Amino acid sequence: MHDGIPGFAMPHPDDVRRAADSMRLLADPTRIKILWALLHGEESVACLAELVGAAPTAVSQHLAKLRLAGLVEGRREGTFIYYSAGNERVRALLTEALGLAPARDGSHANGTFAR
Repeated sequence: MHDGIPGFAMPHPDDVRRAADSMRLLADPTRIKILWALLHGEESVACLAELVGAAPTAVSQHLAKLRLAGLVEGRREGTFIYYSAGNERVRALLTEALGLAPARDGSHANGTFAR
Protein backbone atom coordinates (compact mmCIF):
# COMPACT_ATOMS: atom_id res chain seq x y z
CA MET A 1 0.00 0.00 0.00
CA HIS A 2 1.22 3.48 -0.90
CA ASP A 3 1.75 5.73 2.13
CA GLY A 4 1.72 8.92 0.10
CA ILE A 5 4.31 11.55 -0.58
CA PRO A 6 4.89 14.08 2.19
CA GLY A 7 3.58 17.50 1.18
CA PHE A 8 2.02 16.18 -2.04
CA ALA A 9 -1.39 17.50 -3.04
CA MET A 10 -3.21 16.62 -6.25
CA PRO A 11 -4.59 19.70 -8.06
CA HIS A 12 -8.33 20.27 -7.75
CA PRO A 13 -10.27 18.34 -10.43
CA ASP A 14 -11.68 21.59 -11.87
CA ASP A 15 -8.15 22.97 -12.28
CA VAL A 16 -7.03 19.77 -14.00
CA ARG A 17 -10.02 19.90 -16.34
CA ARG A 18 -9.37 23.56 -17.23
CA ALA A 19 -5.69 22.81 -17.92
CA ALA A 20 -6.60 19.86 -20.15
CA ASP A 21 -9.17 21.96 -22.02
CA SER A 22 -6.61 24.73 -22.61
CA MET A 23 -4.02 22.26 -23.86
CA ARG A 24 -6.58 20.66 -26.15
CA LEU A 25 -7.35 24.09 -27.61
CA LEU A 26 -3.66 24.69 -28.22
CA ALA A 27 -3.23 21.37 -30.02
CA ASP A 28 -3.85 23.05 -33.37
CA PRO A 29 -1.09 24.67 -35.46
CA THR A 30 -3.31 27.53 -36.64
CA ARG A 31 -4.33 28.44 -33.09
CA ILE A 32 -0.70 28.42 -31.97
CA LYS A 33 0.19 30.75 -34.85
CA ILE A 34 -2.75 33.03 -34.02
CA LEU A 35 -1.78 33.24 -30.36
CA TRP A 36 1.88 33.81 -31.19
CA ALA A 37 0.96 36.69 -33.52
CA LEU A 38 -1.36 38.19 -30.90
CA LEU A 39 1.33 38.04 -28.24
CA HIS A 40 3.26 40.48 -30.42
CA GLY A 41 0.40 42.94 -30.76
CA GLU A 42 -3.26 43.54 -31.42
CA GLU A 43 -4.51 42.41 -34.85
CA SER A 44 -7.69 42.19 -36.91
CA VAL A 45 -9.02 38.95 -38.38
CA ALA A 46 -7.84 39.94 -41.87
CA CYS A 47 -4.29 40.63 -40.67
CA LEU A 48 -4.21 37.42 -38.63
CA ALA A 49 -5.43 35.43 -41.63
CA GLU A 50 -2.55 36.80 -43.70
CA LEU A 51 0.01 36.18 -40.94
CA VAL A 52 -1.01 32.58 -40.27
CA GLY A 53 -1.83 31.63 -43.87
CA ALA A 54 -5.47 30.72 -43.29
CA ALA A 55 -8.85 31.92 -44.55
CA PRO A 56 -10.44 34.72 -42.50
CA THR A 57 -13.49 32.54 -41.79
CA ALA A 58 -11.27 29.81 -40.33
CA VAL A 59 -9.35 32.38 -38.25
CA SER A 60 -12.66 33.76 -36.94
CA GLN A 61 -13.74 30.28 -35.84
CA HIS A 62 -10.43 29.70 -34.07
CA LEU A 63 -10.65 33.10 -32.39
CA ALA A 64 -14.16 32.35 -31.13
CA LYS A 65 -12.90 29.22 -29.39
CA LEU A 66 -9.84 30.98 -28.00
CA ARG A 67 -12.04 33.83 -26.74
CA LEU A 68 -14.41 31.42 -24.98
CA ALA A 69 -11.41 29.82 -23.30
CA GLY A 70 -10.25 33.24 -22.10
CA LEU A 71 -7.02 33.10 -24.10
CA VAL A 72 -7.78 36.13 -26.30
CA GLU A 73 -9.80 39.31 -25.94
CA GLY A 74 -11.59 41.35 -28.57
CA ARG A 75 -11.97 45.12 -28.81
CA ARG A 76 -14.55 46.56 -31.19
CA GLU A 77 -13.71 49.67 -33.19
CA GLY A 78 -16.49 50.53 -35.61
CA THR A 79 -17.13 47.45 -37.73
CA PHE A 80 -13.76 45.87 -36.89
CA ILE A 81 -12.76 43.73 -33.95
CA TYR A 82 -9.14 43.78 -32.87
CA TYR A 83 -7.86 40.81 -30.92
CA SER A 84 -5.11 40.59 -28.33
CA ALA A 85 -3.55 37.96 -26.09
CA GLY A 86 -1.37 39.78 -23.61
CA ASN A 87 -1.61 37.01 -21.03
CA GLU A 88 1.86 36.18 -19.69
CA ARG A 89 0.72 32.64 -18.89
CA VAL A 90 -0.06 32.08 -22.59
CA ARG A 91 3.30 33.61 -23.56
CA ALA A 92 5.18 31.32 -21.17
CA LEU A 93 3.32 28.23 -22.38
CA LEU A 94 3.87 28.97 -26.08
CA THR A 95 7.48 29.96 -25.57
CA GLU A 96 8.18 26.68 -23.80
CA ALA A 97 6.19 24.58 -26.28
CA LEU A 98 7.96 26.17 -29.25
CA GLY A 99 11.38 25.70 -27.68
CA LEU A 100 12.00 29.44 -27.60
CA ALA A 101 12.81 29.72 -23.91
CA PRO A 102 15.91 31.86 -23.40
CA ALA A 103 19.13 29.94 -22.85
CA ARG A 104 21.30 30.85 -19.88
CA ASP A 105 23.44 33.08 -22.10
CA GLY A 106 20.39 35.13 -23.14
CA SER A 107 20.12 33.65 -26.63
CA HIS A 108 17.14 31.58 -27.73
CA ALA A 109 17.08 27.86 -28.48
CA ASN A 110 16.51 28.30 -32.21
CA GLY A 111 18.23 31.66 -32.52
CA THR A 112 15.06 33.72 -32.94
CA PHE A 113 12.15 35.02 -30.94
CA ALA A 114 10.36 37.18 -33.50
CA ARG A 115 7.35 36.11 -35.51
